[in-house]
Amino acid sequence: MQVYGSDAIRNVAFVGHGASGKTSLVDALAFVSGSSRRHGSIKDGTTLTDTSPDEIERQHSIGLGLAYAEWMDTKINMIDTPGYLDYFGEAVGGLYAADAAVVVLSGAAGVEVGTEKVWEVCDRLHLPRIIFVSGMDKEHADFESVFADVRDHLSPKVVPVEIPVGDGHDFHGIVNLFTGKYHNFRKGTKAGEYDEEDVPPELEERFRQYTDQLTEAVAATDDALIERYLSGDPIPREEIVAVMKRAMQAGDVVPLFCGSGDLTYGTRTLLTEMVELFPPPLESAVPGLDGADRPPLLGHVFKTVSEPHVGDVTLFRLYAGSIRNGDEVWNAEHETVEKLNHLSVQQGRDRVEVDRLNAGDIGTVAKLRDTHTNDTFCRRDHPVRLPPTPFPDAVASSAVVVKARGEEDKLAAALHKLHEEDPTFHFEYSSELGQTLIHGMGERHFETILGRLARKFGVHAELVRPHIAYRETIRGKAEGQGKHKKQSGGRGQYGDCWIRLAPRPRGAGYEFVDRIVGGVIPNKYIPAVDRGVQESAKRGVVAGYPMVDFSCECYDGSYHDVDSNEMSFKMAGIMAFRNVAPQCRPVLLEPLAEVTVWTPDDVLGDVMGDLSARRGQILGTEQDGRLTRVKAIVPEAELYRYSTTLHSLTHGRGTYRHKFHLYAEAPPEVAAKVAEENEKEMAVSA
Repeated sequence: MQVYGSDAIRNVAFVGHGASGKTSLVDALAFVSGSSRRHGSIKDGTTLTDTSPDEIERQHSIGLGLAYAEWMDTKINMIDTPGYLDYFGEAVGGLYAADAAVVVLSGAAGVEVGTEKVWEVCDRLHLPRIIFVSGMDKEHADFESVFADVRDHLSPKVVPVEIPVGDGHDFHGIVNLFTGKYHNFRKGTKAGEYDEEDVPPELEERFRQYTDQLTEAVAATDDALIERYLSGDPIPREEIVAVMKRAMQAGDVVPLFCGSGDLTYGTRTLLTEMVELFPPPLESAVPGLDGADRPPLLGHVFKTVSEPHVGDVTLFRLYAGSIRNGDEVWNAEHETVEKLNHLSVQQGRDRVEVDRLNAGDIGTVAKLRDTHTNDTFCRRDHPVRLPPTPFPDAVASSAVVVKARGEEDKLAAALHKLHEEDPTFHFEYSSELGQTLIHGMGERHFETILGRLARKFGVHAELVRPHIAYRETIRGKAEGQGKHKKQSGGRGQYGDCWIRLAPRPRGAGYEFVDRIVGGVIPNKYIPAVDRGVQESAKRGVVAGYPMVDFSCECYDGSYHDVDSNEMSFKMAGIMAFRNVAPQCRPVLLEPLAEVTVWTPDDVLGDVMGDLSARRGQILGTEQDGRLTRVKAIVPEAELYRYSTTLHSLTHGRGTYRHKFHLYAEAPPEVAAKVAEENEKEMAVSA
């Protein structure tokens, strides 16, 4: 394909809530531009960027997809992102690789929780953006309602540049306020063709109202233009477009367009305006360079995909310099040389090999050895490391087990590959809990992970409730003896010690105190008593969990000249702990989490009630923008699948974070239940 210079490139992320029409729109834009040969559909599973079996089956995007459209001698790199919050990291990665965004809204649903989340990231990155109200042909589509919703919940700086003619099944045209023309779409059009006509008389008043609103909003950002506007001078389209582009860069104006990805209505205008209004790459700042001069070569990996029979495919954004097929680059993160073979650009699932890419372009390359998501490549004599993309933190956790014995090793390798593809997914093996734990963005995210494990790696696994890292401690003091004596012919075993156990402050840990005088226990055996006490304390006395925050004082004992040894005194320490600890009023400690929840006001009572039902202690609430922030302390055992419950209570608008707070004494009924469950597990394992 043609090699484009930096000025003839636009990098655009398509973002919005799930099912708002992003994927259909990207597919239509590529088709209408002639860069794709087929106009696919979600229903048939044939869209350009939803290509995985999971996406086709579920009929929504799961991973970030790449496509391009060639229009007005310009290459528009389109980054199609998922809209559901379980895959929010993909949207964040796409926005960090882009210079601008098309925020897609459903003509029927308007602003949804996913829209608000991506809008916040756009604000943070100062990205110029266009709003595209799609699905204007769908039942219940209502342009006026969506526009009001946008002004109320996203920004008062949004101004329509297009208004639809007809809503829902009656949608058949668009009035463009830039040109003052009515686009009357040809019935049955495949590529968005329309007849350009004068504005119909019945739309004149509405047209003038919106035109005045648009011209005033744009002119207000330019002193010379506002004077001409107020004096009534006509302002040519070219001047309005130029001023609007500057205003969009400054965040002073957000234009709103409309159409239908399925019908391809409005796609030609959107292609034109992306070229005219969005900046070429070199006009945008590089995240992390702080306006410094660009180095001779700079690229950043924003996603890695593992493909069968191919291996890892690296998706990168080239910020500076140019690269040719077969060039060697320096990976600044791992300080290694990588060779860029099979340099390509992505068109959905297809890769089109190219000889060269220039600064600002987005490309792919396969089979790099040591290059991963968030790595930077450059020239060895001019090393640069860009800061990593700040992917969102995991909010949900679960344990995962394989269904077939012998797949444990395959599980770990497969999970590592999945983390490479999706930085919001993490895993770890907890030796204390004896479980593989996975952390991610929610239940839907985990379902996708299990599906990929089976399909890509042949590992069949299921989710189970993670164990809780309980602890035990003591509230009282006691003392007693541990005596190990064994004689079975020949040399025997003898160890005898007296210990006192006492509680210590929470978090103070374990302390061993040597109070032996007169050599009643030789010095060389006293550490063995300490080891025995610690080993026995690992299994506790309430429910089999480690005992913490206590002191052990060894103050008396006896030994045998021949039969005593370190092992005998270690056994004596074990026996002493088992004899004394139950007398010290032992209790179970449970981990508590500090939980912060963001919720809309209309369901605040439901959210707080649910936290209380989980034995949570509400610390307080305060307003945080459009949401209310609730802080609470909740036992970790009560947070399993909380993300799913919160999603249901808040209709997807609530989010939360949690972190470990401290250990606290568990209520007696909880301790009894945990002890009973532990006893059952021990019986099964025996």
